[in-house]
Amino acid sequence: GVSRQTVSRAVNDKGEIDPGTQARAAAAARLLDYRPSRFARGLVRKGTVTAGLVIPDLMNPFFPEVAAGVLEAAELRGWQVVVWDSRTDEAREREALDVLSHQADAVVGYFRSPDDELARHLGGVPLVLLERGPQHTRFAAVGIDAAAGVEQGMAHLVRAGHRRIGMLDGVHGPAPRRHAFLAEARRHGLSVDDDWIAMCPEHSVSGGEEGMERLLDARPELTAVFGFNDLIAVGAMRAARRRGRRVPDELAVLGFDGLSLGELVDPGLTT
Repeated sequence: GVSRQTVSRAVNDKGEIDPGTQARAAAAARLLDYRPSRFARGLVRKGTVTAGLVIPDLMNPFFPEVAAGVLEAAELRGWQVVVWDSRTDEAREREALDVLSHQADAVVGYFRSPDDELARHLGGVPLVLLERGPQHTRFAAVGIDAAAGVEQGMAHLVRAGHRRIGMLDGVHGPAPRRHAFLAEARRHGLSVDDDWIAMCPEHSVSGGEEGMERLLDARPELTAVFGFNDLIAVGAMRAARRRGRRVPDELAVLGFDGLSLGELVDPGLTT
């Protein structure tokens, strides 16, 4: 029942307001879980905008490349970026939001926590989630088109004459890349099912090696393998060579992500 200017003065403790009015404004803010937006203030005051970037594993070469993209986009806008490594730990994710909600104007990153948990720690700061489908969140989301990427990769392998194609997966539970792999195998008429998929214990070169050893034990007849990511694919190449399989003459290896790392191996990684 008061003007916006009065609410603004009350929230920012500017004084010259009836104590009762200020108390009502404070009560309404608590009820709505309202906090002043640093982002909106920065737009009005033309100050430096700070974006918080939360990533799960700085040791994985994929995420520094993501960070480089965020930094490049921020630089074009004159923004600065604060980076937080959550180590794929939900408690550290919440800690990151608790800190960044007071230090940053907006947050972008990878989060495993559900929406309600994120909202409780976000404090009204704008949030963009990476790699969570928009159908799975009420926040803004940006992701990779896994189905299109797998479609292109599988078509490449089939054109090269491969019919016995396996997969090294890196995700337990819902996995868009695994589902896309099986769908493409069916579309190309390949006799491939879950037995042609091996789980890797971690998203790493060593994880790819371990997964490839198991896959070759189970399916020694395979002639190509699709890796969940490039690190796993490089591990697959190493394991295949140890088993005496020439890459790509006897076993083709396909990665996913397009990391610069793939240019450092011989032969260069198709990804």
